[in-house]
Amino acid sequence: MHEKTIQMLRQNNGFRDWNTMLQDFKLGEFNLKVAGHINSEPVYEFFNTYSDNFVLNSSSITISVQPVKSYIPFHIHDYVEINIPLVGNCVVVTEHERIKVNQDNMIFIGIKTPHKVEPIDKNGVVLNIELRTSAFSLNELNFLQSKGKGISISNLLFSLLSDEDHGEGRYSLFEIDHDPKITDIIYDIIDEYYDNKIQSDQIIKLEMLTMFSLLIRKTYYREAQVTDSKKKNNNLLSLLLYIEKNYSNITLEQMAQHFGFNPNYLSDYLKNETGLSFIKLVQLQRVNVAAEYLTYTKAPIEKIAARVGYENASYFYKIFRHYFGISPAKYRSNRR
Repeated sequence: MHEKTIQMLRQNNGFRDWNTMLQDFKLGEFNLKVAGHINSEPVYEFFNTYSDNFVLNSSSITISVQPVKSYIPFHIHDYVEINIPLVGNCVVVTEHERIKVNQDNMIFIGIKTPHKVEPIDKNGVVLNIELRTSAFSLNELNFLQSKGKGISISNLLFSLLSDEDHGEGRYSLFEIDHDPKITDIIYDIIDEYYDNKIQSDQIIKLEMLTMFSLLIRKTYYREAQVTDSKKKNNNLLSLLLYIEKNYSNITLEQMAQHFGFNPNYLSDYLKNETGLSFIKLVQLQRVNVAAEYLTYTKAPIEKIAARVGYENASYFYKIFRHYFGISPAKYRSNRR
């Protein structure tokens, strides 16, 4: 049923020599850094996302296919990665264990989690989905809020999408049991991504949210294997949604007064529960909204900066580049 898509992916998952790739990194504009070592093996910072043809891709959701029979060293990301074996299986190695991921199952790997994927069989097909912090808004994650005994994917994603050490060493393995609804939507996402037609980005986002909702259903009726899926309570969600609604002119003191908290307590609570400071939570919301304006309007960048809460356009440029890796102007041109 999905053979055409599998054949297309096979055209993109050929062997890659790590030593050659390493030289390409050194010769390119990006300085590949070593973050540390595991058993004398270097752990590299893979902070950029690339298409299958090794072209830099700054989208908030990037899809690629794992090269076959290829050594890839230990590395960390500043984004969440989802590995899905579509044909065969794969083995993900973390600092402390080896995790076998069977066909159609998926593993979510958190930001700053050292890992590598053992070379896959020449007939295997393993999909990689990279999610940056800009991929989903808090309201979208709130939509996924699980009721009852199921696992809240919104809580899981928010925790994994943290760009500080709150997400370190975290992964979540979901056993799908070849659920046709979930596998079909995975293939729909792949087809939309590689066809790249009008509204593909929006359709992919909606289908990703649907996939997460189906995972919630799956884990509600069946105990999924999940490691360290920290749960957040409704009080935290209310705080995050308040930030999303009032991001443009919010202050810690005003927010604390609104909820009846001491400002220092509120600041510590947000930091402890999300891994992000109040300032970074506000920044993240502001740049996400700015990205929407850049994509769907022709408004001058300075006006967008002011609209999302930055009177100083230069500071807005700095913050935007920090989260997206490129300037607002470049981001806008890439979306056209």
